[in-house]
Amino acid sequence: MSEHRRKPPQPEGGGRAAARRARSGNTGRRATPRGSAPSSSHGSPGVEPPSHGGGRAEARRAAQRGSGGRRRATPAAGQGGGRRGGPPAKKRFIDYPRAGKDGFGRWLPSWKLVTGLFVAFIGGLMGIAGIAYAMVEVPDEALSARAQNNVYYWSDGSQMVATGGESQRNRQIVPLDQIDKSMRYAVISAENKSFETDSGVDPMGIGRALVNMAKGGQTQGGSTITQQYVKNAVLDDQEQTLSRKFKELFISIKVGTTKSKDEIMAGYLNTAYYGRGAYGIQAASRAYFDKDAVKLNPSESALLAAVLKGATYYDPAGVASDNPAKTTKEANTIRATQRWSWILDEEVKDGHLSKSERDKYTELPKTKPPRANSALGGQVGYLVELANSWVTSHSEETGITQNKLNQGGYRIYTTFKKDRVKELEKSVSKVYNENIDPKKRPKTDKHVQFGGASVNAKTGAIEAIYGGTDALKHWSNNADVTGAQVGSTFKPFVLAAAMEHGVRNPKLGPDQDDSTRRPVSQMSIYSAKNKLKIKQYNGQIWTDENGDQWNQSNDGNESYNEKDNYRITLREAMEHSVNSAFVQLGMDVGLDKVKDAAIKAGIQDGPNIFASSNYPSFSLGTSSPSAIRMAGAYATFANEGEQNDPYSVTKVESEKGTLFQHKKKSKSAFPKPVADNVTDVLKNVVDKGTGTSARLPGRDVAGKTGTTDGNKSAWFVGYTPQVSTAIAMFRFDDNAKNKQREFEKMYGTGNQTSIHGASFPAEIWKDYMTLALKDAPVESFPTPEKIGEVVETVDAPPSPSTKPSPSNSPSPSETPSESPSSEAPPSPSVTESENTCAPFDFNCQHGGDNQGGGGDDQGGDNQGPGQTSAPPSPSLPGEGDPGDGDGDGDDNGWFKQ
Repeated sequence: MSEHRRKPPQPEGGGRAAARRARSGNTGRRATPRGSAPSSSHGSPGVEPPSHGGGRAEARRAAQRGSGGRRRATPAAGQGGGRRGGPPAKKRFIDYPRAGKDGFGRWLPSWKLVTGLFVAFIGGLMGIAGIAYAMVEVPDEALSARAQNNVYYWSDGSQMVATGGESQRNRQIVPLDQIDKSMRYAVISAENKSFETDSGVDPMGIGRALVNMAKGGQTQGGSTITQQYVKNAVLDDQEQTLSRKFKELFISIKVGTTKSKDEIMAGYLNTAYYGRGAYGIQAASRAYFDKDAVKLNPSESALLAAVLKGATYYDPAGVASDNPAKTTKEANTIRATQRWSWILDEEVKDGHLSKSERDKYTELPKTKPPRANSALGGQVGYLVELANSWVTSHSEETGITQNKLNQGGYRIYTTFKKDRVKELEKSVSKVYNENIDPKKRPKTDKHVQFGGASVNAKTGAIEAIYGGTDALKHWSNNADVTGAQVGSTFKPFVLAAAMEHGVRNPKLGPDQDDSTRRPVSQMSIYSAKNKLKIKQYNGQIWTDENGDQWNQSNDGNESYNEKDNYRITLREAMEHSVNSAFVQLGMDVGLDKVKDAAIKAGIQDGPNIFASSNYPSFSLGTSSPSAIRMAGAYATFANEGEQNDPYSVTKVESEKGTLFQHKKKSKSAFPKPVADNVTDVLKNVVDKGTGTSARLPGRDVAGKTGTTDGNKSAWFVGYTPQVSTAIAMFRFDDNAKNKQREFEKMYGTGNQTSIHGASFPAEIWKDYMTLALKDAPVESFPTPEKIGEVVETVDAPPSPSTKPSPSNSPSPSETPSESPSSEAPPSPSVTESENTCAPFDFNCQHGGDNQGGGGDDQGGDNQGPGQTSAPPSPSLPGEGDPGDGDGDGDDNGWFKQ
């Protein structure tokens, strides 16, 4: 070795390290100035301790003995370089906070610590998973897939029908070799791409599902086919809970290791629900294509795989649901086509389908029309549908979702009375058969439909409905929302709002509380003039956003009490269904209060129920509640202001016991005096007005007729103290393929000039109620308490002895007054038109020239089925459109200035 690479001789006392420590040693916090003599911490200054041999260890010990200072003192020269005084610290197993580190570094864990904790955590999870896996037992599939049905009962406890459950399912278990391979490939591409290789769960699949959802693309379920098979066929618990998910996870892993992929695939395809009551691929293949599963082609398999995502939204035929607007045939076809096409494309990507084969399928395969259970014919199908809808829409009370209901096993006790259902159907059929002849009068009698509902006035229980001719032929339930406007049957809500809240003070702003308003009595005076110029509550002429005024027409363009300056009491205005009076009353009260009164009475709020309240015609019934809700709302008046939501199910039971028991939940909608006064006014309508054709001899009856714009629907809603019933009539094409279908006019229908609420609807109502109440005790309505003020909005005419001075000013009905007049008018001389009624003499009729026209909106309810006058000009504009609302371009209520 060369001379220059040879190591220099090491000094005594521990080699290089000791020498360095000796050269740099000090006893305090500051280093010793270069050149000065180091001091010893335990000796005299300037005296250097003797250097001893012993190497590095001896130097460290010497440094520890001689170290001093407050913090990390540098040892004297020749002593060891220990960091702190005293004996060395004992090394900790987990060095945290880290020794020998200052500041942030002291709290930053070392990579060894992080790695160790991670390994321990993963090991713990694996240990727990292993224990759970060992303890999990796979339940017997046969026990969890037991066939059951749902049984429905009439109100008297007798069985109505057994249907909709497992025993009614068209399920035939078939082996995998009897299912076309294209079905297997379709579900793998759509639901679980890693099915052939995963162990029952797929963490990557869950991650892909989350990414796809975040991107807004087609969703692929995070659950594997094995997990879905376990959920459908092994687990009874369908709840979306964390415990159920963990149970499903471990059972799926065990199933994945104990069953072959063929067994799992066959089990999944044979237990999945495809809609149309079909459980299993064989039943689904028959339900949709009327062929065996072994004969399916890739296009048909892709559609059935799409339906597995949810038949309610992917069955191309459309499905009746709680949200019918989203499950129509058109909406479902769009969704099904998109997913069907996506599945076929995914099969090409996954190598399950050739591109050339994929290109053959450009249109959704044609399916067979859904076939209903024959036991659900007649009205029973509508009843079952209504009960099912109520149970699932109140799942927070019943605990039953649509999926659970489909599983079966429930005993559902309904409010429907068997005899009354038959009586209502009989009454409708009688009127139809005697008057409607589509073959003889196809232009006027075709597409005529009826709907009806009867509700217990004291409880809200739905006792009978008429949904249509046959649930197997006419799918939509006409007792539910149909879109038919209710017309003048809405006027009682205007009167109730005016009696409860009162008309607004014209000198104050539009938003007023009840303390500044004047509650009206039924003897308040309004104008019965035809084409009345409608004003705002403050007397200014109402105009729309285009500056157009509103001139309200009465039925048949009739005016009332012309000799008395068209003055009419609200009682008489309801009797003859005078539009002008109630439109102005609604403006004075505020249409928001009118809508609120309807909602409190029991009409459900919603964009498809209420028309726009921005137009005066809102008070005339441009909204379209269901017959069930109209009957329930009138029942609130019959029940003296106490409101009960209509319901159709009293109890639900299963093998676990009673799951639900209905409890009465009444709400105070109106003060009793208000409800009783409305009833008294409506009783007068049946006794003397447009509703006389609905009289029941010996019984108190209150009700209101309703006919709508263009004579497109007619209603009669009436009640006794025990029962409230609503009957609707309209024309609407049942053929869903007709994209242009709309409500049709009923001029000439039933060989009548026009149809009114007082004609066929009132006739059906009377016939049904006569049968329904034949054994019921006779009850009377309560005597109403006198409420409100006699608010007069029209001045009385001058006395005949006083000759009015000539004037070029418009008549009072055409000139906006600053405010509705509340002062007593000048006393006229006693003439034929003099108002001689006492303020609260409800049975007295206001005098004047009653020309007898009256009636309802555009229909003239008082004219009855035998009227021979020409059809009146409709006067109700449609919602949001200053026209008649029927799309024909006519202007039936607007007169531009």
